[in-house]
Amino acid sequence: MTKHEDTRCPICTDPGPRPRYIWPAVKLLLLRFSSIGDIVLTSPVLRCVKGQVKDVEIHFATKKSFADLVRYNPHVSAVHELGDDMSELIRRLKGERFDAVLDLHHNLRTSRIKRALGVPAHSFPKLNIEKWMLVNFRWDRMPPVHIVDRYLSTAAHLGVKNDDRGLELFLPADREVPITSLPEPHQKGYTAMAIGAAHATKRLTPHRLIELAGLVQGPIVLIGGKEDQVVAGGIASAIGGRVYDATGKYDILASASLIRQARAVVAHDSGAMHIACAFGRPVVSIWGSTVPAFGMGPYQPQHPERAVISEVPGLGCRPCSKIGFDHCPKGHFHCMERQDLKRIAERVALRD
Repeated sequence: MTKHEDTRCPICTDPGPRPRYIWPAVKLLLLRFSSIGDIVLTSPVLRCVKGQVKDVEIHFATKKSFADLVRYNPHVSAVHELGDDMSELIRRLKGERFDAVLDLHHNLRTSRIKRALGVPAHSFPKLNIEKWMLVNFRWDRMPPVHIVDRYLSTAAHLGVKNDDRGLELFLPADREVPITSLPEPHQKGYTAMAIGAAHATKRLTPHRLIELAGLVQGPIVLIGGKEDQVVAGGIASAIGGRVYDATGKYDILASASLIRQARAVVAHDSGAMHIACAFGRPVVSIWGSTVPAFGMGPYQPQHPERAVISEVPGLGCRPCSKIGFDHCPKGHFHCMERQDLKRIAERVALRD
């Protein structure tokens, strides 16, 4: 190993004095298994580590269903997919001989991987106690730190800092939906309405979505999965030809391309909101049972004016969950039923 006067090991975290050396390339494993938005939120870590750590090789482990979200990222050398067999994934990861792990998920599965690999690991702070206090007692002890910065804290020992360039998502040309494949009026511009979310208490009810679509001016493209098709069909039937229903027709990346090409985006607290931010699109995000105080609000540090949050103020029952429920625990669902839809539509128009 060759001595050098101003280089130190990028893995060792011992703050004490020691000789400084030239070290070989660093091979890092980043862990984040799900879900869409959470994985998109890891993109600044990939870019900052790759750009700020010399001779680093980044691998990313995630669920097979979400692998496309990082597969085309130029900062990632390899993607390791988790299928049904965790043991098989661990076997493959052990064969890679990583120098360190950055755990951006921090759960039982990633703990198992870290134990099996036996290399230095750094996990992001989940702040579960603070979230529990906010949900159960409305005591807000959450630090005013976005989850992007909490993710980046796992690489602080490498000297990595936030470059404030925001989120990224890379789409190969052959996975995009051509604008010419949309109805002719939509080819001149449209608002993307992402109507889905993981839990019902994070979504507007169908009648409120219909009302909102009626208030939004111009062509609309509905974004969502197969599980959203019934609701989307009701919206399209009520509003008519200026609504193009794309729900269930495209995979993650193709749907993302429709968000990228939109003039403006309306989304819930969902992966679509983070995808809109990754493309720098103007977005109005609608919040129900969850709150931005959890640290996962729309993230556009260079253009914060492009990200608008819509929530009902003064509700003592919010947040009722850190992830959402299948139904409102109180039965009234005021956090969505009292949303100011006219204001949302006006904010969309301002960003068109």
